[in-house]
Amino acid sequence: MPALAQVHPLNAASSPQRDLIRIRGLDKTYAGGSVHALSAIDLDIKDGEFVCVVGPSGCGKSTLLRILAGLDDYDTGTAALDGKTISGPSRDVGVVFQAANLLPWLTVRENIALPLRVGGKQVGQAEDIDRLLDVAGLKDFGERFPYELSGGMQQRAGICRALVRSPRVLLMDEPFGALDALTRERMNLELQRIWQASRKTVLLITHSISEAIFLADRVVVMSARPGRVICELEVPIPRPRSNDTIISHPAYPALAKEIRGLLNAQGDE
Repeated sequence: MPALAQVHPLNAASSPQRDLIRIRGLDKTYAGGSVHALSAIDLDIKDGEFVCVVGPSGCGKSTLLRILAGLDDYDTGTAALDGKTISGPSRDVGVVFQAANLLPWLTVRENIALPLRVGGKQVGQAEDIDRLLDVAGLKDFGERFPYELSGGMQQRAGICRALVRSPRVLLMDEPFGALDALTRERMNLELQRIWQASRKTVLLITHSISEAIFLADRVVVMSARPGRVICELEVPIPRPRSNDTIISHPAYPALAKEIRGLLNAQGDE
């Protein structure tokens, strides 16, 4: 019988692969301390690893992502990228939110190049834009405007924009949550392909158990607020993955049941 995905104790010894992100004892409160968002978060993410975070609504998943992006501060604990304390936005970190937020008056190519303009580079020096468009399946759409693209294509353009400065880490906050089920499945395939081509370190927040299992090397489950890491589960399904191979893999049902049980115990569905 195949082994189930392993549940890692929070203080388990690290594998030889280097930790790129390290979080210890992270606490965060809002509204003058009246809302306790995160409590004693301990989490390591390895260089090149794809980690998905699931948890009940309002458990602090997005707060955690914003802290890692340098967009929010925190009260106590530490959060470090490659050994350096995260204290603000960094060119080493790209962020993709649920909405692509493309500027409607710019072409797809110009939207992707926008971080280079902000960073003081000439767009003409951005040789990687063509490569990103090709990897994302947008090779023939660089001169189109956002309104000419489907929702899924806009999100792919948003991912390219996050990757254009070649960040070491890609943070994604439910990037496909607003898409229909079929488009979402296609975007999972696209993201897997982009990740395999770039090998960035990725942390993705999702409410979808199947999406987490499809994409992740490891699924992190958080408790209800104040959010804590209550379980980490490896996904022992080889890549590349397809929707058929995921569902038919013998580890999938037990892994999905384990995650669902943990979420139901926290009051989520």
